Amino acid sequence: MSFENRFKSQVETLYRKLIIGFSIILLCIFSLLYVILNPSVFERQPDKTDLVDIQEVEEDLIENGIHVATGFVDGDGLTEVIQNCTNCHSAKLVTQNRMSKEGWVATIRWMQETQNLWDLGNNEEIIVNYLATNYAPDKKGRRDILTDIDWYTLEE
Repeated sequence: MSFENRFKSQVETLYRKLIIGFSIILLCIFSLLYVILNPSVFERQPDKTDLVDIQEVEEDLIENGIHVATGFVDGDGLTEVIQNCTNCHSAKLVTQNRMSKEGWVATIRWMQETQNLWDLGNNEEIIVNYLATNYAPDKKGRRDILTDIDWYTLEE
């Protein structure tokens, strides 16, 4: 290897070492500046938990004919429906469905066959009567006739 090639190799090695050294120095300077400008880096931040006060609702509170905790209509069989229906699903699932007496019986049979619903015994008639009375199908007719409308003709 000639003198020029050795010298060139030594200069390249020195250049790499200088670049690495300056990079380390710059990294240390930036780290030091970060710690100086933000001294809370090493402080442990406590976990912030926002506590919300939830009002407890009486389980048997009924307002305006509605059981507040479940949304069921007050009536004979309400307690049995709450005890047997809300163990497995939300009361909203019951209130959103509207069926006849036969429909409720069929739904109960389906739940007993496929969802492991227990035998309701004497409560079944009470539950079905409550549901058929308070959550029977709505008979929806046509809308009311429009009145007090200013009709106008479209011009072409």
